[in-house]
Amino acid sequence: MIWLTWRQFRGQAITSAAVLAVLAIALGITGHGLVSRYDQIGLGTCQATCTSLAAKFIDELQVGHYSTMFFAGLALMYAVPALIGIFWGAPLIAREFEHGTHRLAWNQSVSRSRWAAVKLGLVGLAAVATAGLLSLMISWWASPIDHALNYGAANTGAGYSQLSPLVFAARGIAPLGYAAFAFALGVTAGVLIRRTVPAMAVTLVIFAGVQILMPTVVRPHLILPVQATAPFNANTADDFVITSQGNGPATMMLTGNYSRPGAWILSNQTITPSGRLFDGPPARACTSNSASPQACDNWVNSLHLRQLITYQPASRFWPLQFAETGVYLVLAVALGALCTWRIRRRRA
Repeated sequence: MIWLTWRQFRGQAITSAAVLAVLAIALGITGHGLVSRYDQIGLGTCQATCTSLAAKFIDELQVGHYSTMFFAGLALMYAVPALIGIFWGAPLIAREFEHGTHRLAWNQSVSRSRWAAVKLGLVGLAAVATAGLLSLMISWWASPIDHALNYGAANTGAGYSQLSPLVFAARGIAPLGYAAFAFALGVTAGVLIRRTVPAMAVTLVIFAGVQILMPTVVRPHLILPVQATAPFNANTADDFVITSQGNGPATMMLTGNYSRPGAWILSNQTITPSGRLFDGPPARACTSNSASPQACDNWVNSLHLRQLITYQPASRFWPLQFAETGVYLVLAVALGALCTWRIRRRRA
């Protein structure tokens, strides 16, 4: 049974191995120059305030192929688990149903449970290994850039720190969980729908939906976020928004500047000394055309407002990686069990 499964899957396995080998060579050659530049600029030995060095390093990478490769690596890590689910998972058993070859397999000495377990186990392990190797290579290559971005310099694009939703899913061990889940999802769709192309479409839609829900709904709460308060300083605030309400009073929304290197800021609210969310109304110093911006700043500072920040600190990158990977692996195992149960109950 293992030999037969390998014969059916060896084309995809050989192609994947060849692609990984080519990527390893390209990343190894370019990664060496990236690490050398990281050390030359002084970030490798920096122990104190490294923000300016990080900004200089990132600015230099904007010119050339490194920036393009960084974003291409992110796109590739997002695409690979989805492609595994679509092209490895969905056709695995759905094609057997379409061609009728499952009847021959089920009438042999091999039980249905073993038939399903071997297919799911062998190809599933290959899927996880492929995603793992790719993540290992890209995470190693991008590690100098990730370290620089984690310093949180204003002009380094702090939104691309390792904990940011865009980067987090393309680093560490999380892609292993995504690949396992996408593969199991594809197989389940194939078993239930029994048609390859519709199963591929359903796999893509559901996997994309889960990948959107995870960073927006689930991941922020996998570990209880940290809350902090700080004095609001209008002179360094990020945003002032005054909205007119027709004949009613205008509202004023303030967003303060709060920096935690490498942290994932979940919410940043401005509150009054009593703890109420500040929404104005603004004073004349902020709405009059004759008033100076400094007058508005002085009025806001006189209110003694505070910022209420909810965030995940940079130190939680690996705990969140393990927690999220665990969630996806549990889902993958549950889907695999559902597939096996459905195959055992299905008529030949």
